[in-house]
Amino acid sequence: MIAYHRPKGTDPFKHAEALAKDVRKLLKNGVDAKHITIMGFSRGAFITAITSHYLEATPVKTILLAACGGIVSNKYSDIKLNGELLSVFEESDEAGTCEKLKNRSVNLKSFEEISISTGKEHGAFYRPIAEWIIPVKRWIKEKSR
Repeated sequence: MIAYHRPKGTDPFKHAEALAKDVRKLLKNGVDAKHITIMGFSRGAFITAITSHYLEATPVKTILLAACGGIVSNKYSDIKLNGELLSVFEESDEAGTCEKLKNRSVNLKSFEEISISTGKEHGAFYRPIAEWIIPVKRWIKEKSR
């Protein structure tokens, strides 16, 4: 597992470039793409989506948590994902479905989306709770076979 703590004000596009470079290094060193999952929540999910976009020739697994409010806007309509995508969103949160992102991402191998209902809006992802942790772990395990 590689995890970064982003300083406040981090440029999401530069951070995504660095993450994509790290993924390519793993692949170059023999790690099978099916064993690589990139994942982020909220702004981190935006960075994760950009990373997937940069990895167009490298179909790793991508998980976006509470992500698709801003990503699907016209401002970022050039961002397209690759590989396999799992989206998880809270029904009471404004960051809803990634269906629009899926539809424009022509290189997706698979798309799955899960809605959870905790009533905690964006806060549903502030802690690792069973509602999203269990399906995320199950999806990673299934896709890593």
